[in-house]
Amino acid sequence: MLKILMIEDDLELAAILSEYLESHGISVTSYDEPYTGMSALNTHHFDLLLLDLTLPNLDGLEVCKRVAKNKNIPIIISSARNDTNDKIKGLEFGADDYLPKPYDPKELIARIYSVLRRYNGTPKNMPPAAHKPFELHEGSREILYRGEILDLTRAEYEILAHLIKRNGAAISREEISLSSPSINPESSNKSIDVIIGRLRSKIEADPKSPKFIISVRGIGYRLNNGDK
Repeated sequence: MLKILMIEDDLELAAILSEYLESHGISVTSYDEPYTGMSALNTHHFDLLLLDLTLPNLDGLEVCKRVAKNKNIPIIISSARNDTNDKIKGLEFGADDYLPKPYDPKELIARIYSVLRRYNGTPKNMPPAAHKPFELHEGSREILYRGEILDLTRAEYEILAHLIKRNGAAISREEISLSSPSINPESSNKSIDVIIGRLRSKIEADPKSPKFIISVRGIGYRLNNGDK
């Protein structure tokens, strides 16, 4: 599951966003005090930081600057401060996106996955690709299975690439649609399932008993990309 650290001093907003994101398969750990939030980055793994600017004890821009300097993590600033200088400084200090408040939580989810698609950081605990059945080559937009290039449609490539990058985590169908530019975000679950079925027919010895793309009840799918 995707794990997000949120530093936000508006407790009501933090609760609303946490509930919404968690209902869409995103785990949220929230702090209203910046030093406590930064301390959590030293003891736990997070995939992304969602950062407010107007914070007690330390301005959010300074938090952004310190985190970007010391941690390899994408940062989205979420702030009611709409001054152009704040936006420029935030991006200069290392933020990957700036989302002005108020906003629709659906847009936040889209921004999260957009940033994660662009972000080039590699988790330190990710095993070398050579030990995995599937190898992702984003530059050439190719995916190899056991060293052989798979013949994939654009949508199939995007879904399988996202599953690979999520490193075994269970992801929802909504996450799949939002992370795949060629798939309409309004697509039905059945449409996603059809594409997953086509992928299974290309990579599974027995598509009806899949060993790689695993269905996760109540959530969606995950990829078993272990050394088998």
